[in-house]
Amino acid sequence: MTEKFIPQPVELLQTLIRFDTTNPPGNEAACISYLDSLFKQAGFATTILGKTAERPNLITRLPGRGEAPPVLWQAHVDVVTTAEQTWQHPPFAGEIVDGVLWGRGTLDDKGAAAIMTAALLRAKAQGIVPPGDIIFTALADEEAGGEYGAKFLVEEHPEQFEGVRFALGEGGGVSVTMGGKKFYVIMLGEKQICWMRLTVRGRAGHGSVPLRGQAMAKLARVLDTLDRKRLPVHITPVARAMITGIADALPFPQNVVLRQLLNPALTDRLLDMLGDRGEQLSASLHNTASPTIVRGGEKTNVIPGEITLGLDGRLLPGFTPDDMLRELRALLGNDVDIAVERYEPGPQMADMERYTVLADILRKADPEGIPVPYLVAGVTDARHFARLGIQSYGFIPTQLPDELIKTIHAADERIPVATLEWGTQVLMETLQRFKG
Repeated sequence: MTEKFIPQPVELLQTLIRFDTTNPPGNEAACISYLDSLFKQAGFATTILGKTAERPNLITRLPGRGEAPPVLWQAHVDVVTTAEQTWQHPPFAGEIVDGVLWGRGTLDDKGAAAIMTAALLRAKAQGIVPPGDIIFTALADEEAGGEYGAKFLVEEHPEQFEGVRFALGEGGGVSVTMGGKKFYVIMLGEKQICWMRLTVRGRAGHGSVPLRGQAMAKLARVLDTLDRKRLPVHITPVARAMITGIADALPFPQNVVLRQLLNPALTDRLLDMLGDRGEQLSASLHNTASPTIVRGGEKTNVIPGEITLGLDGRLLPGFTPDDMLRELRALLGNDVDIAVERYEPGPQMADMERYTVLADILRKADPEGIPVPYLVAGVTDARHFARLGIQSYGFIPTQLPDELIKTIHAADERIPVATLEWGTQVLMETLQRFKG
C-alpha cells in the first residue's frame, strides 16, 4: 500500500465508528477484520487471537532496528452504550459537521486506534524504522473488563508481548485548559477497581403502617452522607507532580491557591471552590465510592427489611481494599455492612525518565502546551498488561475544547477533524523517539 492510498485518519475513524461495537455484546469481529485488511495490504504480518470468533483481537508489528526493546501501542475498539441518550447526530454514522466528527468511540477509544493505525501505515510507507519494534494491538472488551481482550491475551498469549517493558495507550495526551493556559496530561498511573456491596437492615412491615428509622431511612442517610462528604485526602506523588506542574505555569494568585490543594487541611474547601474542575481533581486526591445500584423491596405494600447498595469504589495507587473499608466505616458508622465484591490491583507508576521524552515530544508539537503528569480516575487495559511487567503511559495526542471531554461515555461524543492529523504526526515522531 503506497502512501497516497493510505486512508486519512479521519477516513479511518469514520469507518471504525460505523461498526457498531457496543459492549455488550461487543461483536468486534467486523471492525477488527477491517483493520486487519489495512495492515495486510500494507505488507504487515498480522495475528488474530480471540476467546471467541465474534470477539477477536488484532496484533501486528512494525519492525525496528533492534537497538531497543519493543514498545506496545494498544487501543480498544469496543464502545459503551448509547441507550437512553439523545444525540444531535446519529452515533454510528460518522458524520462530519463544521469540522467535527461525531460518533460513539471518537474519543474512547476508536480515535486512538485510528491515529495509531494511520501512523504505522505511514511509517512503513515512508520507510521509517523505529529503534525497536512497535507492537500494535487493537483490543476487544475493554469497556467490560477485558475478559475477551487484554486480560485474555495476557493470560493465554503472553508470548506476543515478549520483551516489552513500556506501552502507550488511552488515558492521556489530551489538552485541558486551566487559568487560561493549555496543559497536556500524560497518564503515569491509574486508580484501582474496588467494587463493594453495602447492606442496610431494619424491621420489615406492612406499607400501611410507616416504620421510621428502618432500612429505607438508613439508606437515605448513607446516600446523603456520600453526597455531602468525601473520604480522606491523600496526596500521591503523581498528584503532587500534576498540581505543582500546573501551579508553576499559572500567575499569582492562581498559582498560590492551586498549591494549597496540597495542604490536606485546605484541600476539600478549595476543591468546592473550583466547581467542575474541582470534581476532576478531587478524584486524584481521594479514594472514592460512588453509589450506582440500589436493590430492595419486592412489593409496594411491603416495607423492606434489607436493602443493598452497589458502590463503584476506586482506590488510589498504593492503597488496599482494607483502606477503603476503614475509611467508609469511619464515614458511615457501624450500622451498615460493607463487603468488597471485586478488586483489581492497578499498575505501578510509570517511569519518569520516559515521561520526559513524551513531554518533550508534546512541547515540540505544540509550543504553547505545558505537559504535566496525570493520574487517571478510572481504569484502562494498562492494569492487565502490568501483569507482564509492562509500564503504561496514557498518551493519545489530542487537542480538544474542554467541553468535549464531558462527552466521553455520554451523548454527542465527537472530535475535531484537525486533531486527528495532528495526533497522527505526533505519534510518528513518538515511534522514532520513544524507546523501550
